[in-house]
Amino acid sequence: MKRSIIFILLLISVSAFAQKPNTLTSTERKMGWKLLFDGKTMNGWRNFYKKDLSSGAWQVSDNSIMLEYDYKEGGVSKAGGEITTDGVYENFELAIDWKISAGGNSGIIFNAQEDDEKKHPFSWYTGPEFQVLDNDGHKDGKISKHRAGNLYDIFKYEPENVKPVGEWNKAMIQQKNGHVKLFINDRMVIEYTIGSEEYTKAIAVSKFKDNPNWGTYTKGHIVLQDHGNKVWYRNIKIRMI
Repeated sequence: MKRSIIFILLLISVSAFAQKPNTLTSTERKMGWKLLFDGKTMNGWRNFYKKDLSSGAWQVSDNSIMLEYDYKEGGVSKAGGEITTDGVYENFELAIDWKISAGGNSGIIFNAQEDDEKKHPFSWYTGPEFQVLDNDGHKDGKISKHRAGNLYDIFKYEPENVKPVGEWNKAMIQQKNGHVKLFINDRMVIEYTIGSEEYTKAIAVSKFKDNPNWGTYTKGHIVLQDHGNKVWYRNIKIRMI
């Protein structure tokens, strides 16, 4: 399994330089990879709990899904809101490139539930977050478990290998039967099992300790977070494992 994962990461890394963004090679197709973003439209994405996108804040720009951010509006994005995949995923590998703006904050949330909008109005009420952040320019960078590539407020990793603002980072989330591995820039940085003693204890001392069932789900939606900052996502692909 370990060799297989390394091979997949190397394949994605090498092919990224040889192919256009948001495309799949014939080898990737044979391996079961599917695009979640076609590079041209927002098809397959909608606002959390909604049937469509509420505004043009999330848009296709520079071969990416980009959250437009207007500094003239006082530091508030144009009502972009969280966007979610139409599909629900369990036992998967998700690969996604991200780039953050100066001082920016966002996140990739998985296993998110659209079960009760009053109790769980946002994806992070139920699903864990792969942190996307400008470590040097955002205040969350001063909190060890809030830095880019961490499982937000739960687990951190060291040494860090995040690229600076303006450069693309590659993330991968692998989940199989409740066992989760997080990768950044082709390196596995965090590994845990949902329901394990270590994981349960980490939740108990986190900001999510009062959210019933937080982080206990093994399937759900994949969500891109609107934290009021400009952010880009591309090469979003997934395969079932």
